[in-house]
This record gives sequence, C-alpha cells and structure tokens, in this order.
Amino acid sequence: MTKPHIYTASLETFEEMVIQASYERPILVDLWAEWCPPCLVIGPVLERVISDYAGAIALVKIEVDDGDNMKIAGRYRARGFPTILLIEDAEERGRFTSARPVHFVREFIEQHRKLVS
Repeated sequence: MTKPHIYTASLETFEEMVIQASYERPILVDLWAEWCPPCLVIGPVLERVISDYAGAIALVKIEVDDGDNMKIAGRYRARGFPTILLIEDAEERGRFTSARPVHFVREFIEQHRKLVS
C-alpha cells in the first residue's frame, strides 16, 4: 500500500528524490535502520505528521543498511539512528535524532522551514 507523500530512496535516487525535490517543497529525510528500536517508533509518528501536511512536505525514508545507503548517512555526518533531516532548497535546515512525539516533530518542522505556509 502506497502512502501519499511518503517515499523510499536509495543512494542512486537520493539526488532526484531529495535534493532536486527540495526545490519544490521541504523534504523530511528519515535515516533509519531495521535493527534500531527508536527508528521503528518514529516511523509511524513521521508518517502521521506528513499526512497532516497534505503534500506541503514529503517524507523520504532511507534504510541506511540497504546497499550503499550508509554513504548518505556519512555525507550528513549522522552519528546515530534515526537521524531526521529537514532539507529545503537543497540545504539542511535542521535535524534531530531518536524517537520523538508528534508535537515535537510538528514544532521542529515549523521552526526550521524557510517558508511557513
């Protein structure tokens, strides 16, 4: 089942799905791993928040242990998982790590977005 505005990317698709797409709307990037309990907790929280934005923001999930995806984590110097990045106009606007509640994620997005709609 496909969820609107929620995508899975890899090293091969990162440039298009995150960097280029971030010129159209902010992209929340979830760098996660299947073995990471906080990653499994934050996943549904991020999906709920993204659905509330109804397309104004997209969520791109990147499983860091899949293929060469750890290179993306290295590029952004992620030191733990999950690491959540907000990318807008190809620039990192903010980040946080670990599982957080819905209200924290909403406040994080509003605080770090360049253009609040």
